[in-house]
Amino acid sequence: MYPDRVVSGMRPTGAMHLGHYHGALKNWIKMQSELPCLFFVADWHALTTHYDDPGVIERSTWDMLVDWLAAGVDPSQATLFIQSRVPEHAELHLLLSMATPLGWLERVPTYKDQIDNLSNKDLATYGFLGYPLLQAADVLIYRASQVPVGDDQVPHIEMMREIARRFNHLYGKEQGFEAKAQDAVKKLGSKRAKLYNELRTDYQQCGKDAALEQAKAMLDDAQSLSMIDRERLFGYLEGSRKLILVEPQVRLTAASRLPGLDGRKMSKSYGNAIALREDRATVTKKVRTMPTDPARVRRSDPGDPAKCPVWQFHAVYSDAATKEWVAKGCSSAGIGCIECKQPVIDAIIKEQEPMHERAQQYLDDPTLVRAIVADGNDAARKLAQETMRDVREAMGLAYN
Repeated sequence: MYPDRVVSGMRPTGAMHLGHYHGALKNWIKMQSELPCLFFVADWHALTTHYDDPGVIERSTWDMLVDWLAAGVDPSQATLFIQSRVPEHAELHLLLSMATPLGWLERVPTYKDQIDNLSNKDLATYGFLGYPLLQAADVLIYRASQVPVGDDQVPHIEMMREIARRFNHLYGKEQGFEAKAQDAVKKLGSKRAKLYNELRTDYQQCGKDAALEQAKAMLDDAQSLSMIDRERLFGYLEGSRKLILVEPQVRLTAASRLPGLDGRKMSKSYGNAIALREDRATVTKKVRTMPTDPARVRRSDPGDPAKCPVWQFHAVYSDAATKEWVAKGCSSAGIGCIECKQPVIDAIIKEQEPMHERAQQYLDDPTLVRAIVADGNDAARKLAQETMRDVREAMGLAYN
């Protein structure tokens, strides 16, 4: 069985803003201390919608990496790399495309949504239709056990699992697999071999999931087994196939939904975003000019916090006492909108101070970012090459 590993990426389509930080980066920072993590810049994915204007991608790539480092992603704990610098992603994408039904791609919910939302672009391209398959290759090539996503991305992970399952079914036919698996069972020792066979029967014939988990735990503890024998026995447990690609699990992330300054989704294209490394004066100006409850025409007019975009910022940034002060002061006209906004301004500036400090060293010396990414590219490519060696062999493309 392969080790637990987390993989996630982002498209470099513009500056990172606070919505990205609260929606994804905070979770990355938490996970990097829990499991091995690989975080990548999905520059090929950016081409699915920016194929006619690729000039923005390179600059956005380096800016985004600085933003990650500024936010607290730690290259000593996580591997940071650029998708296009690991060409094995493209190779696996190509090979998976040979056996992936077209209907699987057409039914992805975000496919039609994106076409409707980006009607100003010609998205009748294979690259756009096939981006969920490239996304699957991005994850499957590292045999990731977990992928952090929000609810809207769950269908993508389910499709990755189907693709991995289909690939293993089609190509996990190691010659003489059953005989090799039975030889591996004997290496467990008589007592463990007997238990393994009993648990395998309980799972395959009786459908007992607990038996499968017990058998997997036993294999994890079997130190005498080689990696290939352990892999065979995991595959033999669930059928008679060799496990080549791992089915990743969804890791739902608790994302704080920080809206834009106007209450809509925060987006650079809407002009309602606060950049991750915004300067103090701009933060102050942007928050002070945020729209508020339309009912508060005059300072003396009471308002309803639920109808004010500023209240949604308090939900993320303010403690219980501050929120109580805002709720009472707004509804009674006891405080004005400028007073209400000040704690939000102070909290954002405080949050961003360490980001500015962390970013400065990389802005002063861009070669530091290049070095981090070069090391990450090498580390990621080594893992990807191991997977592709097994994939080529399974598909009869090793030509030894």
